[in-house]
Amino acid sequence: MIAHESRRVVHVGVTRHPTDAWVAQQLREATPFDERPRYLVRDNDRKYGQAFARVAAASGIAVLRTAYRAPQQNATCERFLGSIRRECLDHVLVLGEAHLRRILREYVRYFNHDRPHQGLAQRLPVGAEDGAAWAAPGGGMQAIPVLGGLHHAYARAA
Repeated sequence: MIAHESRRVVHVGVTRHPTDAWVAQQLREATPFDERPRYLVRDNDRKYGQAFARVAAASGIAVLRTAYRAPQQNATCERFLGSIRRECLDHVLVLGEAHLRRILREYVRYFNHDRPHQGLAQRLPVGAEDGAAWAAPGGGMQAIPVLGGLHHAYARAA
């Protein structure tokens, strides 16, 4: 689940066999304490069944379905999935569901807090809004390895 206006990844789930009940549970987990979107854009996969529809309706979320074979209607999500593949999974040997869950958790943290986004004028979905910390003169930069050095986050050295 991705917040469209900020490109912030809200929730990621992993399973070998997604079912209607599993997807409905993921929607519950992604929308705790009345933190829910007004709209949810989804494709026409069978995994979005009656249980998912009931959870969305009970939460007050309007579900919008994309047209058949029209991935551009859900471009933000498609772009994120492509980024996961190109920037992460193409370079990592996944050893199982739990390992994939850990990898995705770390990548999502990097994606939300450290990776600049072109669609947001090189800003971050979460974190430093004005970039004032980066503009401060003096001090060196410190590279912090992410995903075992596959990517790096950068911070001012103390």
